[in-house]
Amino acid sequence: MLEQLSHEDRMQLLRFVCSFAWADLEVRDSERSVVHKLIRSFNLDEDELAEVERMLKSPPAPEDVDPQEIPLEHRELFLETIKAIIYSDGEISPNEAESFELLDQLIR
Repeated sequence: MLEQLSHEDRMQLLRFVCSFAWADLEVRDSERSVVHKLIRSFNLDEDELAEVERMLKSPPAPEDVDPQEIPLEHRELFLETIKAIIYSDGEISPNEAESFELLDQLIR
């Protein structure tokens, strides 16, 4: 399914995933691994790779993660991928759960 995403949609997905990695105010190694696995499956250029690395050091700007900009046909994929980042560290913080629930409500 990830291969169906346009280049722009892939970057948007990475912004959301990084945003959720920061939901508990810390990006853990397990979350970083999920992001790097996504990076490997996408064909990103140097600037895009640098952008993702910046987002792992500092969360994406709120205006860069607008749920209404997620394409209708990819919303379920975004939710499933974000769920993977949330569950990757074995702990679901209240912030992660609340943010995911809000995103789910906004895009369904």
